[in-house]
Amino acid sequence: MGKRVLITGGNKGIGLALTKKFKANGFEVIVIGRNFDHFTVPEVKTITFDLNEVEKIPALAKEIGKIDILINNAGIDRQRPYYDYPQEEVNRILNVNLKAPIALINAFLPDFLERKEGKIVNVASQAAEVGHTDIWYGITKAGLVNVTKSFAAIVGKDGVLVNAVAPGPVETEMIHNTNIPERFEQVKSRTYLNRVAEPEEVAEVIYWLATDVPVYVNGETIDINNGAQRVKNYSR
Repeated sequence: MGKRVLITGGNKGIGLALTKKFKANGFEVIVIGRNFDHFTVPEVKTITFDLNEVEKIPALAKEIGKIDILINNAGIDRQRPYYDYPQEEVNRILNVNLKAPIALINAFLPDFLERKEGKIVNVASQAAEVGHTDIWYGITKAGLVNVTKSFAAIVGKDGVLVNAVAPGPVETEMIHNTNIPERFEQVKSRTYLNRVAEPEEVAEVIYWLATDVPVYVNGETIDINNGAQRVKNYSR
């Protein structure tokens, strides 16, 4: 039997691209998501679960059993202005984007440490570095980058690799359902290719971090934005 990978939010977007890639390469894939109505990847174990319920994660992890790779991909934004952000929404985005990944790491890390191997990849965002109009989205993604560095510092000497990616806009539901389309257009216009990323392109980088990455690459956050954060255009 191949190695086991757990992907949160593996039912759509970047996560779905990851699910397909891992499955095609012989991994046993477990996907956590809130809705699998349109999920069609065969021979993948699906678990319907709301990551907002952080307190239930230890029991969930026990039910899943041992894994070799953890990919904290699930994330939400609320697209609310800073002056109209109900505490309930703050709590939810903190739970899903930050507390749940930490809880999952805590749940599976003891086994990783016992075996002195295991890979964890966290999906952050360009918002962690440049900010976001949804301030709590930016805060949680910046926190996830810090989680990556902190855990790598703690367990890196014990054979566990913890890395992250920080994508710019990706062709997913988050863009299609946005109420700030002008922001994505501005970011797109700053890229070298004048387009947003495809989910499969981000998935390629995550897959590398979860499989063939050298052990020296630990505690890193890889930006995937095609130059969108560059200061100046240089003509040839």
